[in-house]
Amino acid sequence: MVLSQRSRRLVPLAVLGAAGIALAGCGAPGAPGGGGGGGGESSTVTIYGTIVEGEAELLQETWADWSEENGIEIKYEGSQDFEAQLGTRAQGGNPPDIAIFPQPGLLADFASRDFLKPAPEAVANNAKEYWTEDWVNYGTVDGTFYGAPLMASVKGWIWYSPAKFAEWGVEVPKTLDELNALTADIQAKTGAAPWCAGFESGVATGWPGTDWVEDYVLRQAGTEVYDQWAAGEVPFTDPEIKQAFDSVGELLLNPAYVNAGFGDVRSINSTAFGDVAPKVASGECAMTHQASFLSGFFPEGTDVSEDGDVWAFILPGETEGETTVTGGGEIVGAFTDSEATQKVLEYLSSPEWANKRVSLGGVTSANNGLDPESAKDPILQETIKILQDPETTFRFDASDLMPGAVGAGTFWKGMVAWVNGTSTDEVLTQIETGWPAE
Repeated sequence: MVLSQRSRRLVPLAVLGAAGIALAGCGAPGAPGGGGGGGGESSTVTIYGTIVEGEAELLQETWADWSEENGIEIKYEGSQDFEAQLGTRAQGGNPPDIAIFPQPGLLADFASRDFLKPAPEAVANNAKEYWTEDWVNYGTVDGTFYGAPLMASVKGWIWYSPAKFAEWGVEVPKTLDELNALTADIQAKTGAAPWCAGFESGVATGWPGTDWVEDYVLRQAGTEVYDQWAAGEVPFTDPEIKQAFDSVGELLLNPAYVNAGFGDVRSINSTAFGDVAPKVASGECAMTHQASFLSGFFPEGTDVSEDGDVWAFILPGETEGETTVTGGGEIVGAFTDSEATQKVLEYLSSPEWANKRVSLGGVTSANNGLDPESAKDPILQETIKILQDPETTFRFDASDLMPGAVGAGTFWKGMVAWVNGTSTDEVLTQIETGWPAE
C-alpha cells in the first residue's frame, strides 16, 4: 500500500489533539541525525513520512544526486503508523529531523506543542515566491511559518468516455445545473444509470463521499463558509452544509442514476473506489467523481486523453467559468534546525525538487516554478495548470483540516450510513457529535 496522493486515504488518520499525539506505540527505529554540516564533513538528516514502498523509492531518487553533491546523507523512513509513531517519538525526545505531514492540521498540532522549529528564511523566501498565499497559510500556525508544501493534488475530476459522449450527443457541462441535466439526458437516452461510485476503502470506507460533499460546499456556499465549516465554526447541521448533501444526494441516492455496473445505491459502500475505473473505460459507466490519481486504476493500454478512451473535467461551479477546486498535499516541517536540515528543507521547497519529482511520474505540485511538461500524464499536466492559475480558488480537503475524530471518524462513518439509508438530518447530527469538546 502506498501512502501518497494516490492512496493516502487507504488507512485512517490518527485522531488529532492531545489524545492523538500521546498515542503509544512500539519504539521507532533510528535516532535523529541532524548533525549540522561543517568542515566539509558529511552530515545526516532523517526524514519521516507516510510515503512508502514504490513511491518512497521515487522520493529518495529525487534527492540522491543533490545529497551527494552537498555532502548530506538523507535517511528516509516511511510508516503507515506515522501519526501515532511521530507523537511517541516527539514526546520521547527522539523525533526525526524532518517530517512530511499529510495534513496541515497535524502539522499545526505539533507546532502548537512547540515540537517544531520555524521554517528557515530560505524556505520562507521559496514559499513566498513559488506558492500562493493560501498554500503558505497551510504551513502557518498562529502567525509563524513552519513549513512549505511538497506535493499537491486536485480533487473533483469527473471522469468520462469522450467516445460515449459523442455517441450520445452530449457535451461537457459548464455549471452544476448543466451537470444535473446531463445526468438526466444520459439516463433517458441509455436507460442505464449514468454514475458509478465506490466508497469502499477498508477501514477508511466512506472517504470518497466526503470529497463529494466538500466539492459542493465550496462551490455552493463559497470559501468563507467552507473555511468556517472546516474549522468547526459552521456545524454540519447548518442549512448550507445540508444543501451540499442534498445536491450530492440528487445524484448518488437516486437508484436511476447509480450504481452503473455494480448494483443499487447501497452497493456504493461495497464497491472499492478504484474498481469504478474499468467501468468508465469500457463505457458501462458514463461518469465517476474522483481525484487525478484514478488514472492509475484504468486497465493497461487505456488511452487517457481528450480524444482517447477516457478523459475528465473538473466539477463545475454554479456559474460558468468558475475554477474552484479542493485538493490535498503535504507540508514539510522540522524538529531540528541544524545547518544540514535547513539545506534539505530549502531544497525540498525549491522548483528544482518539484520538477525532479514530477518528472518521475504519478504526482503533481503547486510550486509555480514547476514546468507542466515535467508531468507525463495529461491529467496531471492539466492539474498543474489549474494549481498554477492565479484565477483558481483552491481549498485544502476539509476533512483533512478537521480533527481526526471528525474528518477521519464521524464524517467517514456518516457517509456510509447516509448511503445505507439513514436520513440526512440524522447523519448530519451524528457527524457533528465527533467534534471534541472545548
